Amino acid sequence: MLFKKLSKKITAGITAAALGFSLTFSVPATAEAISVGDAVGIGATIFSASQAYKQLDKQFKAFNDTEEGREQLYQQYREQEGVCTDYEINARMDRIMTNLTRAVGQVDESIYDKPYKYFVSNKEELNAFCSLGHVMVVNKGAFNLLTTDDEIAAIVGHEMGHGQKNHVIKGNKSALNKAVFAQLGSIALNANAITSALINVTTTNSIQHDNKKLETEADDLGWEYMLHTNYNIGATAAVMQRLSELYGGKERNKFEAILKPSNHPNTDKRRDNYVKKLYEYSGKHATAKDGVVTINGKTFTTVAATDSMSSAERAYFVLGNLAKAYHNGKNHATAEVYNGTVYLDDQPIITPAYGDEDAYTLADRLNEIK
Repeated sequence: MLFKKLSKKITAGITAAALGFSLTFSVPATAEAISVGDAVGIGATIFSASQAYKQLDKQFKAFNDTEEGREQLYQQYREQEGVCTDYEINARMDRIMTNLTRAVGQVDESIYDKPYKYFVSNKEELNAFCSLGHVMVVNKGAFNLLTTDDEIAAIVGHEMGHGQKNHVIKGNKSALNKAVFAQLGSIALNANAITSALINVTTTNSIQHDNKKLETEADDLGWEYMLHTNYNIGATAAVMQRLSELYGGKERNKFEAILKPSNHPNTDKRRDNYVKKLYEYSGKHATAKDGVVTINGKTFTTVAATDSMSSAERAYFVLGNLAKAYHNGKNHATAEVYNGTVYLDDQPIITPAYGDEDAYTLADRLNEIK
């Protein structure tokens, strides 16, 4: 998931029922030798886990692969999350899903075998997630806190990457495998409280590491999907900048990272990864950092902030336009101004806002350095 841990009220309930034990492990306070009874207990645990996996796999497949299961999950999420009834927001969501479905279909035609079931929830947090069965939920808060549909499309494209690669099933099965391993390890070692804590920390960090791999794959897929749309590809970096400004994106200290691991890669690093993709897409001509857009190593402009967007966030939209212009060979055209917007051929580059240099100055500089 991109902006919160996957809601596990459904899948965690299945997991607990199937495994028959909590995923929080308790162990004896003192170490003792392993008895015959302990050995029998270990065998019983292994057998129970084996049976649980079979049941869990069956239930996962029902939710993920059958229309009845997908509809059940969809309705349950609607009841759980609440449904936004705002006409304009829902119309925007429909347009975004239509555009992205078409884009994903150019990369992965299997999307048409299992179309996404989606809705906008009533929750005010900037959040979205994709669950089993291609059930997609985007919070109303995403529409209220993000300035453009381009950024929402970047979020949704990321979540569709999770959906297309069945990351929910992969992530949960990976977590269960490691949880059972930790449980058996605690029994086998007859671990004391300190050993148990170390086992749990190691297992949790390993699970989060696996989840980060899935997040990175979804980032890469979301980028690829955006390339097949008319949305500004700079929105991929811009939305990460927005998240960093709202919630922070710096590295935590190593001790905190070990004891309280995040299931997402660092936000600033994800933004910088998108900036690298934009730079490469432009043929290594254009990039941006801290609100400054550069072309061929020379400053094009320092973008002004607006009431709704920081200088850094807005600069990534300018970078997205430049990257597309260079990628499509529009840089060979002369930069001109139409209705207050700087263009390269038919590709808009920047519409100056209050605090920016005027459009003609920017067009002249673009012609000098491009």
